[in-house]
Amino acid sequence: MKILALDGIAPEGVACLEKQGFTVDEKPSQTEGELIKIIPSYSGLLVRSGTKVTAKVLAAAEQLRVVGRAGVGVDNIDLEEATRRGIQVVNSPNGNTVAAAEHTMALLLALARNVPCAHAQLRQGCWDRKSFYGVELAGKVLGILGLGKVGTAVARRAQAFEMKVVGYDPYLPRERVRKLGVELANLEEILRQADFLTLHLPLTPETRSMLGPEELALMKPTAMVINVARGGIVVEDALYQALVAGRLAGAALDVFAEEPARENPLFNLDNVIVTPHLGACTKEAQIRVAVEVAEDIAGILRGQPPANPVNRPVHKAWDLKKVAN
Repeated sequence: MKILALDGIAPEGVACLEKQGFTVDEKPSQTEGELIKIIPSYSGLLVRSGTKVTAKVLAAAEQLRVVGRAGVGVDNIDLEEATRRGIQVVNSPNGNTVAAAEHTMALLLALARNVPCAHAQLRQGCWDRKSFYGVELAGKVLGILGLGKVGTAVARRAQAFEMKVVGYDPYLPRERVRKLGVELANLEEILRQADFLTLHLPLTPETRSMLGPEELALMKPTAMVINVARGGIVVEDALYQALVAGRLAGAALDVFAEEPARENPLFNLDNVIVTPHLGACTKEAQIRVAVEVAEDIAGILRGQPPANPVNRPVHKAWDLKKVAN
């Protein structure tokens, strides 16, 4: 069986599939039109975030049995259409955790201490200490929206910096949150309390535009927002207006509503730090997610149940056991 690997999957993931007897074709990110032309002959598809697996692509995928996302977010895959067509979608929810949590802390510290602006000024020969007074993390309130794997990892790291951590996650058992040493609160309470607010939520109909003008207006004017989750959760225009008006002190963004993001009004603000979706971009993380999802794809194509299912497709005439044979 043939598997198509796109978006620069780590070689270790490709090797994992080839060792198990699969033929793997590696290509860069594909447009919808390009993918429609080549997808019909493949039983498996392996992507990162660059390629959009749309309904039209899935309609053209005559032999496709599984789509694997090397990473966590699957908003680049049409889950409803995949489910309707009996195509299993899986992801790799564990491999990115450390990388995303560490990038969150990097942005948090850089924001608190004005690192990028100070760096740029000094590179230009300007020794200016008075303009870059920062704030300490110790004793500050960190609000975390979403206490899954990444949110939990961020909480532990923030506690090491002596921050008070409050969290919002309606799906997590209260007892588990208490064991983390995190105080649970509702969204409004966290917005009012937080000195720093960090997002670790998937992009869903419920979370899209979750932080808009009304929500941002509840925050302290000294508060700062960090988003290493998904673009679209924060209303970017509302964030821009709040920062320009002094209703928020700063923001650090790794993700944007439209990506690749090459032009954005937020890029022009000195109190905003931006990175090009680097949350999972470590060598270690890319190897882990590629191998994790590759093993899942191989198992599914051999008739095994998925380890990390994202959807529950109703399989049609083709049968996993038949595919395995």
